[in-house]
Amino acid sequence: MGSSLITLHDKQFQPYLPANRLAEAIDQLALRLNADYADRNPLFVVVLTGAFMFASDLLKRITGNCEIVFIRVASYQGDASSGQVQEVLGLREDVQGRHLIIVEDIVDTGTTMHYLLPKLQAQGPASVEIATLFFKPASLRHELRLNYVALEIPNDFVVGYGLDYDGLGRNLPDVYVAV
Repeated sequence: MGSSLITLHDKQFQPYLPANRLAEAIDQLALRLNADYADRNPLFVVVLTGAFMFASDLLKRITGNCEIVFIRVASYQGDASSGQVQEVLGLREDVQGRHLIIVEDIVDTGTTMHYLLPKLQAQGPASVEIATLFFKPASLRHELRLNYVALEIPNDFVVGYGLDYDGLGRNLPDVYVAV
């Protein structure tokens, strides 16, 4: 991870978390999931687009049987939550009686999960949990139970490792913070 600033659109970002620190946090999260879901065949519900890198690395570390599906929701405009969620691509699989693990890149306001959880719970799963790479407790506006958090971070705007600023920065292997 370099020490130089990067520019995306009109904002500058500085290095924040290197890829090896992310890998360590994901290793620890996967150990917990492997222990909790041994012999359960969970269905990982990945929220696109931001969670794609996290999901890929997390699922490589899951040792038991599991399945994966993708959904797409959007609640960001620029570098702030819009406060509203628009479902773009929904879940088509039958989830009744399944153990669901929602894989999210970042939980900040909680708006996306507040919207998504009742929709999933209405379909009769055995359980629904959230596995998030990042959690910003200072930003949370909706009560959520987060049992699987890789890293807690302050209320800063971050990009990289799947997270973007107006479409840019998702491809960065490290995470950067706005300056």
